[in-house]
Amino acid sequence: MPYKLSDGTTLPFNTPFTIGETNYPANWLRLSTDDEKTALGISYAADPAYYDSRFYESDGTPKSLEDVKDTFNGVEYNYPGVKSSLLIEEKVIMYGLLSKYDWQVIRKAEKGVDIDAPIVTYRDTLRTVYETRKAEINACKDTAAIENLYGTTSDADGNFVKFNMTQYPEDPYNPTV
Repeated sequence: MPYKLSDGTTLPFNTPFTIGETNYPANWLRLSTDDEKTALGISYAADPAYYDSRFYESDGTPKSLEDVKDTFNGVEYNYPGVKSSLLIEEKVIMYGLLSKYDWQVIRKAEKGVDIDAPIVTYRDTLRTVYETRKAEINACKDTAAIENLYGTTSDADGNFVKFNMTQYPEDPYNPTV
């Protein structure tokens, strides 16, 4: 709950402050009434709205979902849209998940030692989920759809039910607890 003086100075809770020649204790903002605050020129200032920087500019304007081409001084620039950025993130995630067991693939190629069955299944499932996630991202027609895709579903009591986006499988040798 941020409060401000009429000159714009922010007054944080649990911090003493001075107005004119009067010093106020750290608990004054908590204990004072709205009328007492108003009489001193203290007003409530709501926190600025938060916008997810993956999808919105800092002022709340939705970012372009698709790539944007622009020409400046005769040079063409390509700015990745939200979808391209998210697809690159997915590729990086996929690379990290697959690379953990690349040593088994290399061992198979070099020594003929079979890849552990759970790892074969895991890597195949990773590839399937990766393709599904790419399709989910590409299917979004607007910012609200992308934001919903990266969100969660809750029940009537507000309890988490599920992630909206298809999730990568659990590592068979290092499951999350």
